[in-house]
Amino acid sequence: MTDPITLPVATLQSRVEAIFRKAGLNAVQAGAVAAVIVAGERDACKSHGLFRIEGTLRTVRTGKVDPQATPRLIDGPGAGIVRVDAASGFANPAFDLGLPDLVARARDLGLAAMVITDCTHFSALWAEVEAVTAQSLACMAMCPSYATVAPAGGTTALLGTNPFAFGWPRAGGDPYVFDFATSVAARGEIELYRRAGKRLPEGWALDADGAPTTDPAAALAGAMLPFGGHKGSAISTMIELLAGVMIGDLTSQAALDHLGTTTLAPKHGELILAFAPDRFAAGRPDDPQSGAEALFAAILGQGARLPSQRRFAARAQSLAQGISLTAEEAALLDRFEAQGLAALD
Repeated sequence: MTDPITLPVATLQSRVEAIFRKAGLNAVQAGAVAAVIVAGERDACKSHGLFRIEGTLRTVRTGKVDPQATPRLIDGPGAGIVRVDAASGFANPAFDLGLPDLVARARDLGLAAMVITDCTHFSALWAEVEAVTAQSLACMAMCPSYATVAPAGGTTALLGTNPFAFGWPRAGGDPYVFDFATSVAARGEIELYRRAGKRLPEGWALDADGAPTTDPAAALAGAMLPFGGHKGSAISTMIELLAGVMIGDLTSQAALDHLGTTTLAPKHGELILAFAPDRFAAGRPDDPQSGAEALFAAILGQGARLPSQRRFAARAQSLAQGISLTAEEAALLDRFEAQGLAALD
């Protein structure tokens, strides 16, 4: 039996990347996908860590994503919109390709957007948001998913989990970042409850007949609920419009119709907005960074915490001490490294 292990972040990155290379992903796809999965594990976000390897490989094996895709920029410099065609590959390498142009245009214009189309997406958005805040820019990111969430007052799945993320840069420290699904929980969390044999909290989901359920298996066969009732439902619908309809890509229902299952990573588009705070405040006496820090200090001064503080603490520990994997997780790595796609059998 495999024992629990602790690996340096770079070592885990190399091992996960090797798994994807063995499964047929080219260097561009494998490196970017492995990086975001390892980032999830590094930051103790298990629902977006090694747990995602199996679903990613299943998506590759079914041909729903092109493992050899090379993303491309599809317009020239100068406009406020950076458009990237993911070429039926994963979203992460497409984002990496478009990031330099997004940053340059946001600094020049004060505001710029990146539109990623024809991509398969499975990862958390905070990794992308942090890449933008690292350039002293504020950022919003959003995307649809596949239809797994009932609208407020509805009984069947229509909306996606539709994540939304925001980041604000902080000089000399971790950025202010939040990233959450507009459903009560991410779909990966429901699956983790199922695997652990645990009941869901009340108010998370409906079964296939539209009745409330705490059974994760019934929830996966039925629909999740939006957070905050009609408020979460409205935000989720906004994301369908902005990151689906507006950019000419799939809504969550269309993504599910295309994919035919919720067991694979969904195909749709993504929208990322970058803001240069100093450009917005040009000519004003107040410094945006000072104002932001005063706000954060006031929040902390009440004993509250800023979002992502737990994640940043986990990251610091992982970078210093390595990433600890359970025996089951270590065995999963060994199996996929040895067998590649055949391990899915």
